[in-house]
Amino acid sequence: MTFSIVGRCADTGQLGIAISSSSIAVGARCPWLRPGVGAVATQNITLPALGPDVLDLLQQGLAPAAAIDQALTRNGYSQYRQLTAIDHLGRSVHFSGSQTLGKHHAVSGEQCVAAGNMLADRAVIEAMVQAFEQGEGQLAERLLAAMHAAIAAGGEAGPVHSAALQVVGELTWPIIDLRVDWADANPIGQLHTLWDAYRPQVQAYVDRALAPDHAPGYGVAGDER
Repeated sequence: MTFSIVGRCADTGQLGIAISSSSIAVGARCPWLRPGVGAVATQNITLPALGPDVLDLLQQGLAPAAAIDQALTRNGYSQYRQLTAIDHLGRSVHFSGSQTLGKHHAVSGEQCVAAGNMLADRAVIEAMVQAFEQGEGQLAERLLAAMHAAIAAGGEAGPVHSAALQVVGELTWPIIDLRVDWADANPIGQLHTLWDAYRPQVQAYVDRALAPDHAPGYGVAGDER
C-alpha cells in the first residue's frame, strides 16, 4: 500500500519525508515532522496518532528506537503498524509488525530510513536508500530521487495513486509541503512537477512571511507595488 523515505540533510539539519501509496491522500495521514526534533512515517494499517506521539517522545530526549517502542506499546495493535523515524541527530529506526501487508521491507542508511509494504520486490527499499545516499542537491531532490528509484525497481505490487513531499528546517512550519492526493497514474511524476514549480519560490515564501515589508512584488493581479 505504501513506500516512503525519511531523511536528514547533514549540512543544513533539514528533515524530510517523501511517500507514495495506492490509497488516497497519503500526505494527510502518514508523514509527521517537527523542526529540530525529527521525522516519522507511519504506514501499513495507519494510525496517524503515532506520528505526533513519537515526535513528542523524541522531543523529550528519547532515542528513536525507544520512542517508537513506547508509542507502539501504549497505542496497541503494534502487529499492524509499520513505522520509520529519524531524529535531529540523524539516528534512525524502523519497525514492521507481524501483520505488515504483502512483501515488505525496511532499511536504515546514512542519514535516512526507508520502508514499504505490498511491494513488487524487497529490492525496492534497497534502491531507495542507495538513491538517497548517492543523491546530490538539496534534501527535497534527494528524497524525490529515492522515490523515482523505487518506481524503477518495481514500486508497489499495484498502482500508486497519491504522493507527498514535506521538509522542515529551522522555522516552526514546513518550508516544503506538496501533495498529490489522487492521480490515476504517476503521482510521483506529478509531485516532481509540483516541486519543479515550487523550488524557485521556496525562499521567497519564507522572506514574505518573516519580512513582508521588504518582500518583492507578489506577481499576482492587483499587486501594484
